[in-house]
Amino acid sequence: MRVTVKLFARLRDLAGTGELIREVAAPATVQTVWNSLTAEMPSLVKYEGTMSVAVNAEYARMAAAVHDGDEVAFLPPVSGG
Repeated sequence: MRVTVKLFARLRDLAGTGELIREVAAPATVQTVWNSLTAEMPSLVKYEGTMSVAVNAEYARMAAAVHDGDEVAFLPPVSGG
């Protein structure tokens, strides 16, 4: 199944883009999508414990189900003022 992945802040910088399309096997979770990204881009791994995630613009957990056509967003912590 195909999902759209949105990356924000430092994750976007590391990936070189803010949006990716990923093919993942069903059944899938946010963790499945994340694992496919980190396999390709290991520099993202260190953000797993501190980032927020959303599925279709609703905050979710890594165990949340992902379906064909969903949008999965990964949001690292952001500092600043």
